[in-house]
Amino acid sequence: MNQLYSEIHRFKALLGNLYDAGEAASITNLVFEELFDLSIHQLRISGERKISEEEHAQLDEILHRLLKGEPIQYILGFAWFMGARYRVNSSTLIPRPETEELVAWLVNHPIKQGARILDLGTGSGCIAIELQKKHPYAEVFAIDKSEMAINTARMNAIDILGESKKDHFFVQDMLDQNWWNSLEKFDIIVSNPPYVLEEEKQEMEAHVLEHEPAEALFVPNDDPFQFYRPIAENAKNSLNESGSLYFEINAKLGNEMRDMLELLGYHVEMRQDMQGLNRMIRAELRR
Repeated sequence: MNQLYSEIHRFKALLGNLYDAGEAASITNLVFEELFDLSIHQLRISGERKISEEEHAQLDEILHRLLKGEPIQYILGFAWFMGARYRVNSSTLIPRPETEELVAWLVNHPIKQGARILDLGTGSGCIAIELQKKHPYAEVFAIDKSEMAINTARMNAIDILGESKKDHFFVQDMLDQNWWNSLEKFDIIVSNPPYVLEEEKQEMEAHVLEHEPAEALFVPNDDPFQFYRPIAENAKNSLNESGSLYFEINAKLGNEMRDMLELLGYHVEMRQDMQGLNRMIRAELRR
């Protein structure tokens, strides 16, 4: 019967063939914390703990999936976002630190009592749910084209906000013009839509390409603003007078995004992420 320490060492060694040492250790810690309900400190002092055959079989299955490149978040069924645990699966993107920065920027912007906020392409629901958490007096709604993604977002809303908030998440295509025409006014529209160019696939890691939903990631090389442009055009009629658009953007296309929005009549503020890349935009209509 193996000991906990030897299994941890096995995970780190084998994962080191796919990841750098720091990431291999981080993934290993996450697996063992979750499976054995132990903190990192407890893992360090429990090295001689025996592992049952059932636990060993579970570890083998997880390791097999990891070595095939499946993201640990999908294997465990959750990801952390702004300190909260979110359900994720193959129908949702895994939340990124850059999106945390977008939400942090947004929540630090004054939001009036009773503000109406719309999140387009919500995926796991993390943006909408965090905004609702930080601004309980606002009305936050979210849409996604994927029914599976919306079901996941609704479960996250129940887990984090409570049963009543699940009804604020809807299956809807953000490119549906009839829907935009029927939309009520909002104070804030936020979106992290697909923005990775097809040509950028060669720069991406295999576990992203092979496991995360392509429809939530990629846009054609010849139409990088496939989602941003119609959102910005329709938002001119769907934002209240002092309303704002917030976008997470492709860092390589920041200047082009700003030019497109300014041509549509917006005043644009662009912000860099912690890596110094143009990653976020706030746009307000010139009145």
